[in-house]
Amino acid sequence: MSLVWVYAVRDGDADDPPAVSGVDGERPRVVAAGTLGAVVGTVADEGFDEAGLAAAMEDLARLEALARAHHAVVVEAGSAGAVAPVRLATVFRDDEAVVAMLRERADEFKAALDRVRGRREWGVKVYADTRAGGDDSPAPAPGDRPGTAYLLRRKADRDRGAAGRERARAVAESVADAAGTHAVDVRRFALQDARLSGRNEEMVLNATFLVDETQEAEFRAAVTGAGDGATVELTGPWPPFSFATADPP
Repeated sequence: MSLVWVYAVRDGDADDPPAVSGVDGERPRVVAAGTLGAVVGTVADEGFDEAGLAAAMEDLARLEALARAHHAVVVEAGSAGAVAPVRLATVFRDDEAVVAMLRERADEFKAALDRVRGRREWGVKVYADTRAGGDDSPAPAPGDRPGTAYLLRRKADRDRGAAGRERARAVAESVADAAGTHAVDVRRFALQDARLSGRNEEMVLNATFLVDETQEAEFRAAVTGAGDGATVELTGPWPPFSFATADPP
């Protein structure tokens, strides 16, 4: 017995499936319904049914292998045109169920594909030093009680820290505004801890932008020209997966 693993939805027919191996070592294929095609793979029932996938979610090594294979198929499918990736571990009982899903949600899938067609994704991260400069703590006045100098220094430290964070936030928004001028859409993500990024500076912006291919030169120039006093990290272009996810309910 076999099941059908869905990787993504795209335009087109079954004539040009991705030329990479899928999550079960299978050759992906395309199930077509009207003007839409689902990139799928035939996988074994054992290990890919509900119980098998639940176990896979607890096995980090297998989960990583599934995620890598799934992503590789989606990337290959995206090299030929717009695709709407489907969430990892989306499985149907047969091709007929996939066709029914495509027909039921055709308008939604077409809208997702229209949103990313002719566009690519760019990542923008900004790192800034949120610490303030020198020590400008007020000197204690004659006759101050013991501990006053310490409290004044603590207050000055807090004030400098708040000012440094405010400046960093302003730089982040400046970069985001500059990027947004030449982007169609943006997704913001959680800021990473400095211990994960390996940098001394604090991350103050972690975002990805959807950009028309015709606007990419202007986008790059705007981003690299912003962020005075901060480190701006620009990555891409990537397939616009953050903006085209198509997850069946």
